Amino acid sequence: MTKRVVIIGGGAAGPKTAAKLRRENPDIIIEMYSDEKNISYSACGLPYYIENIIPDINELLVRSPEEFERHGIRVFLEHRALKIFPKKQMVLFLKKSGEEIEVYYDILVLATGARPYIPPIKNIDFKNVFTLRTLEDGVKIKEIMKKSKTVTIIGFGYIGIEILEAFVKNGLRVNVIDKNPHIMGMYDDDIAQDIQSYILDRDGDKVKIYNHQYAARFEGHNGIADKVITTNNDSMDTDFVVICAGIVPNSELAVDAGLKLGVQKSIWVNSHLKTSYPGIYAVGDCCQKLHIVTKKYCWLPLGSTANKEGRCAAINIANDNCDFDGVLGAAVSRYFDFTIAMTGITEREAIQLGYDVLTTKVVKEDRAGYMPNASKITLKLVVDANSREIIGVQGIGTGDAEKRVSTASLAIMNAIKVDEFMSLDLPYSPPFSTAIDPLLSAVQIISDKLKKMK
Repeated sequence: MTKRVVIIGGGAAGPKTAAKLRRENPDIIIEMYSDEKNISYSACGLPYYIENIIPDINELLVRSPEEFERHGIRVFLEHRALKIFPKKQMVLFLKKSGEEIEVYYDILVLATGARPYIPPIKNIDFKNVFTLRTLEDGVKIKEIMKKSKTVTIIGFGYIGIEILEAFVKNGLRVNVIDKNPHIMGMYDDDIAQDIQSYILDRDGDKVKIYNHQYAARFEGHNGIADKVITTNNDSMDTDFVVICAGIVPNSELAVDAGLKLGVQKSIWVNSHLKTSYPGIYAVGDCCQKLHIVTKKYCWLPLGSTANKEGRCAAINIANDNCDFDGVLGAAVSRYFDFTIAMTGITEREAIQLGYDVLTTKVVKEDRAGYMPNASKITLKLVVDANSREIIGVQGIGTGDAEKRVSTASLAIMNAIKVDEFMSLDLPYSPPFSTAIDPLLSAVQIISDKLKKMK
């Protein structure tokens, strides 16, 4: 009998699972359900739509429902999953019309993603307080931005820095409220301080940052917030607010169905993306990951990971021969011409985990200094002194920092030791690098430190 695979979620991981599974098995029945109006779109592109680099929101659509249907994948939009009955192999859905329907499956894939974390702020229900997760969110924020002069961003990570650029480029004054000593708190403090300093040096007349604070309440009239008050009693006028305080996994369906949870309330999965209940898989932002450096489970929600997990789950549904090896948390963003990238773990995380840590931080030109486009980059290496392995790299600057971080990712993935890394034959030409690449310079400093420890 032909198997029926039901996928809940239409962001990144769900559609990837469906598309790859169809290529693996042309005969299997595939149905994809989403509570949204759209599926298979790039949420990562939303800040660039707001900025107007991408003028048409439809350009962020990767595949339309009609495209999936042409490949025999049935798509059901605005169908909200209410409850999973694992023993019956059935999901109860609520349609937009209010009708409840029962959908039976042989294999179930949870690709329910994550949702914005909403901090406990008084009067948070004002109409001009937004989060950025869906296409509809992007359209609303862009519309209000066009008729505003001031905006407040609450919390600050990758989405925060990307929409900050969008707002500054569109002439807005921006308040940033962040609980950390410096914005981009996922980086080590010294790197985060450099990032914040660059933003304020470049645009301090447009951007004001309130560190070590939380938003306490909003004030306003007729359902519209026009003032934000912080926990330090700082007060700022605002035309609208965007909350970027992080995200949380959508794991409630799994909990209700009795599935095992992993770290940070994400869904537990093994290396084949199988949950604790037979016949149910989980992929993307809703489930835990194995960290390649620490060998511990973590929750690192990234679009690139979601796509890789969807692919792997599809292979396992068809043939059960794909191991998802884990993640490094490799990520990159920018603020105008300033690149921000990292991979592996930070010095702070390494110390917390009990590593014997060695670090170095170098500031170098990204190519031959006499080249007209040579720019400074800062690289921070984190090394385990016992294994002599590189376990983390952070790279920032107006030059090509991200390609050094990408190279480091490969080294970390393969547990290359500092001594081995020194032998890496990296390409050189004046327009592309210095004769000794900045990454090799940083590794040489670490190597010298290790020699002194003998």
